[in-house]
Amino acid sequence: MNEIKWILGSQSPRRKELLAGIGIEFEVRIKDTEELYPDSLPASEVPEFLAKLKAAALLPGLADHEAVICADTVVILEGEILGKPVDFEDAKKMLSRLSGRKHTVITGVFIGSRVKSTSFSERTDVEFEHLTEEDINFYIDQYKPFDKAGSYGVQEWIGYVAVKRMEGTYTNVMGLPTNRLYKEIQGFVSFEK
Repeated sequence: MNEIKWILGSQSPRRKELLAGIGIEFEVRIKDTEELYPDSLPASEVPEFLAKLKAAALLPGLADHEAVICADTVVILEGEILGKPVDFEDAKKMLSRLSGRKHTVITGVFIGSRVKSTSFSERTDVEFEHLTEEDINFYIDQYKPFDKAGSYGVQEWIGYVAVKRMEGTYTNVMGLPTNRLYKEIQGFVSFEK
């Protein structure tokens, strides 16, 4: 996988850690992209759409030997996307809604160079224990999850105490489904040769 110079189109510390964790050397490169999607798009298709949108901003600037990886993660509760909270109260509202219930986390991933691309989505169903108001306030105060979809990071305190059950991969909830991504990268590289 060394012939290709990998570009991660994300500044997320979690995504950097996960991509490095599967042995990929990469450089971070981002372009500000307005993350807008059609209202008619089903919630489950939004992450892949946004991953492609982020990549579209980077693709024209790639050299021949470079390939980009972009991703987007959403939390879906009853068909509604819970985005990043705007403030403490918004985060509290989201976590109160997730408390004691099941929700779905979908990460859309785009892998592409100037000659080839592929994309996919991975889904994980997560069930939360009931959270008290004290739990929620403590988590928001201590961890300030304002940059996280659904107002939580599964790799933090709340993931240890609130996640009752999970169906799908843990790294997907963190923001990059590493198992699937590794396989997709291998397929991408063998095509490039």
